[in-house]
Amino acid sequence: MTKNLFETQYDLTKKNKFKIFYDSNKKLIFSIIFIFVITSVSLTYYSESNKKKRILLSEDYIKAKVYLENGEKNKAIKILKKGIYFNDPSYSVLCFFLILDANLIEDFTELSILFNHLLENNKFEKETENLLIYKKAMFNSNFATESALIEEIRPLLDGNSLWKPHALMLLGDYFTSKKEYTKAREFYSQILIIENIERNLFDEAKSKLLLINNDW
Repeated sequence: MTKNLFETQYDLTKKNKFKIFYDSNKKLIFSIIFIFVITSVSLTYYSESNKKKRILLSEDYIKAKVYLENGEKNKAIKILKKGIYFNDPSYSVLCFFLILDANLIEDFTELSILFNHLLENNKFEKETENLLIYKKAMFNSNFATESALIEEIRPLLDGNSLWKPHALMLLGDYFTSKKEYTKAREFYSQILIIENIERNLFDEAKSKLLLINNDW
């Protein structure tokens, strides 16, 4: 009997404490629940919205390729530029590379704007970003000064990117075209000391060094 009375009093005390805590904090509790629900709904909506955007982007990319095959260049350019400004790390790059590979835009200023937009408005995996830097430097090598080109490609020269040997090759070719063979030799030679380099790149750099030595 005494035991049951004690347990009853204990239960009532627990309930009273819970009620007091609830009454004192119900605004906070409801706020937390409200924030949790809103966050969950927002994340779900954001995820679904992104899925739809990516589906539309993939459909537009395919449509642009069809336009190109049919010779409708202007329609393809319009779709691909729209894809670039969607700021999707995957499809925006695909759209841009298609413009480059098909030589759809020849205006240097416009291409530079598109390059800069991609790099400044997307979060890429490091090697994708490095590929863009290399592509931009390769494009600019026809117009840029020596100092501007080296500065632009420096992120690849200072690190251990997969694109470092390609960047060195680009600079070697750049100085070879200007008949500055001492500088060209410097960059080709750096390729030969990179560890685990692809055999074709090693052979190409070695071949170009031999040509320089024979011609100089």
